[in-house]
Amino acid sequence: MATTNDLKNGMTLSIDGQLWNVVDFQHVKPGKGGAFVRTKLKNVMSGKVVDRTFNASVKVDVANVDKREMQYLYREGEDFVFMDTRDYDQPRIPAAVVGDGANFLLEEQMAVVAFNDGVPLYVELPAAVELTITQTDPGVQGDRSTGGTKPATLETGAQVQVPLFISTGEKIRVDTRTGEYLSRA
Repeated sequence: MATTNDLKNGMTLSIDGQLWNVVDFQHVKPGKGGAFVRTKLKNVMSGKVVDRTFNASVKVDVANVDKREMQYLYREGEDFVFMDTRDYDQPRIPAAVVGDGANFLLEEQMAVVAFNDGVPLYVELPAAVELTITQTDPGVQGDRSTGGTKPATLETGAQVQVPLFISTGEKIRVDTRTGEYLSRA
């Protein structure tokens, strides 16, 4: 248990049986009335963001979230098997927890997996990854970097839009949060 005075960005709270990350907070002390804390909270499971106001010094339940760096090994059915590099434990993470990150996950890639009481909450990939293009239409003479885009299939099977000058077999950098092309690798 902590008070609202102890809140920090990134802290995980347990409110009404759900886990919420503190995205932003602000202590407000109006000239009249008691002080309060205005927060922006993001639901860990659904990603929903809500604004919530607490009175100052109110007790809030801080959740114990264990973030561990793990190496992705392979996919088995609907589960993804990761390995904890410290103790070589190999938990199975359901596909629903991995989410859209599965489109950018290569074997032996490192990721951060968050657990709460042994239950996996989410998988955090690096902001950008380097992937090889396995198939894309060939560019034609006159294609320029400021031109349009075309679809490309990555080695993970994901589809991204790339500039017209990119060809099959090239390595590119992709933003894992948005799935957008960033640059050549």
